[in-house]
Amino acid sequence: MAFWWPVLVLGLAYAICKFLLMLIPPNVPSIDVDVSDVVDDRNQTKENSFIYIPARGRQTDKVQCYEPATMKYLGFFPALRPDEVQERVAQARKAQKIWAKSSFKQRRQFLRILLKYIIEHQDLICEVSSRDTGKTMVDASLGEIMTTCEKITWLISEGEKWLKPEYRCSGRSMLHKRSKVEFSPLGVVGAIVSWNYPFHNILNPLLAAVFSGNGIVIKVSEHASWSACFYFRIIQTALAAVGAPENLVDVITGFAETGEALVSSVDKIIFVGSPGVGKMIMRKASETLIPVTLELGGKDAFIVCDDVDVEHVAQVAVRASLQSSGQNCAGAERYYVHRDVYNAFVAQVVKIVKSVTAGPPLAGKYDMGALCMQDHAEKLQSFVNDALDKGAEIAGRGRFGNLGTDAVDQFFPPTVIVNVNHSMQIMQEEAFGPIMPIMKFSSDEEVIKLANDSRYGLGCAVFSGSQSRAKRIASELECGIAAINDFASNYMCQSLPFGGVKDSGFGRFAGIEGLRACCLVKSVVEDRWWPYIKTKIPKPIQYPVADHAFEFQQSLVEALYGLNIWDRLRALVNVIKMLTEHNSSSDSSNKKE
Repeated sequence: MAFWWPVLVLGLAYAICKFLLMLIPPNVPSIDVDVSDVVDDRNQTKENSFIYIPARGRQTDKVQCYEPATMKYLGFFPALRPDEVQERVAQARKAQKIWAKSSFKQRRQFLRILLKYIIEHQDLICEVSSRDTGKTMVDASLGEIMTTCEKITWLISEGEKWLKPEYRCSGRSMLHKRSKVEFSPLGVVGAIVSWNYPFHNILNPLLAAVFSGNGIVIKVSEHASWSACFYFRIIQTALAAVGAPENLVDVITGFAETGEALVSSVDKIIFVGSPGVGKMIMRKASETLIPVTLELGGKDAFIVCDDVDVEHVAQVAVRASLQSSGQNCAGAERYYVHRDVYNAFVAQVVKIVKSVTAGPPLAGKYDMGALCMQDHAEKLQSFVNDALDKGAEIAGRGRFGNLGTDAVDQFFPPTVIVNVNHSMQIMQEEAFGPIMPIMKFSSDEEVIKLANDSRYGLGCAVFSGSQSRAKRIASELECGIAAINDFASNYMCQSLPFGGVKDSGFGRFAGIEGLRACCLVKSVVEDRWWPYIKTKIPKPIQYPVADHAFEFQQSLVEALYGLNIWDRLRALVNVIKMLTEHNSSSDSSNKKE
């Protein structure tokens, strides 16, 4: 007992010291970011703002920006030409050479400064996102702020650990060696990101790239360029505060030509978008053989077994469908409900949906905002019409608030559809909208088959009163992300990788895998006890090889890898014997000479 007392006292003292250190706030400077051009006229109830009327056809020299909830004009940004993109990447490459030598302490300080600004300016960041994409403030907080803060916190806490050299087993034949994996920066990472989460979609690849010592150039969506350019200003100011070189990070605007030029210029490309464009990215990347990560959307299955709390799961289901004002990011798009609870579940969902009101998110208290892209409401309605023509029924819809006449086409009511099947487009195509198609199933085997009957494979959510049952079903589903008795909780676990299979893409970002995917992974082998023990080629297989060289190799292989210990010992004796005989014959030859 006397031995353990000092150990306990030291352990307690360590814990107390660690707790006291936690009470000391880190020295994190504040940054001042110019916000004058994003806070002016942010009230969506004003009537004297210029209304944007989209031109027919797409402009190629300018990216026009407007509020989708009101169609109020926000301004324009240049569509960069290929030569301009190449110049931006070249500047980032110069800066990266310097940043690659930065310390993890400096990189963590950048993250802390960024985190401090985000926490202190949540309302501003969410308002900018809301104006540019139409989402509500609550949805912006959930999808933009919380996920980004979680990622930053995880990188501060664990990022360095997962980028340090990782030592591995050297195996039997190389016991005298030390084996490790080193993670070095790739150079300049390129990212082409979508519009649905303009803040998080920029920060997500940027944080991993910069923390691992890379530069990054991000081509943002033409549907969310206004907010992206403001968020870039925040990033620039935070980097400057830690003395990072200029041009380490860049945000560029434009259309397809701009994206193609980026793919041709960088050392790795991360793409978030549609399968069709993802295939074009792959073809372009094949010209320079750079690594590619593709996140190409999903048609996630939301499975409800017969032993659930229907009221609770219905609330989660509606949130999953209306995630970010119907602008789903791996949102649930197919609902499979056990026939024993089907009617009760549908009734509860309809009750909730009918209470949902859509409207300009900054003009009042609305549950859902606008659709970001032009003409998307028409696409959603075509899915609904196709389902109705094939026998489905609308069980319930939400309602609209006070919509301006100029933006009516930017809204779509949350819609519940029943009696659906897999012949309908709404069960096969990614809708990216607030539609809940609900289908019955009778057994676990049936729902697994239904859920896997999709060309997408990003995520799933499985609900059951038996956690083991839910886990068993999820384990059979062909997807990269699974939530058990929850939805989208994976996004808040930033140590986990994010990505899918099939037409949802491949590769992973986020987590350890995503962080290391921004690195050149190099295997290194060195002598463990240098210079006392050095590698030498055994005499029998030195040139010119001995007559019994192959027999020596046979015995060596059996000595190292034989399944029977006695056979291995016998082979080892043979190895030693052949080495001794060869040395003796060599000595004799030398004496004769």
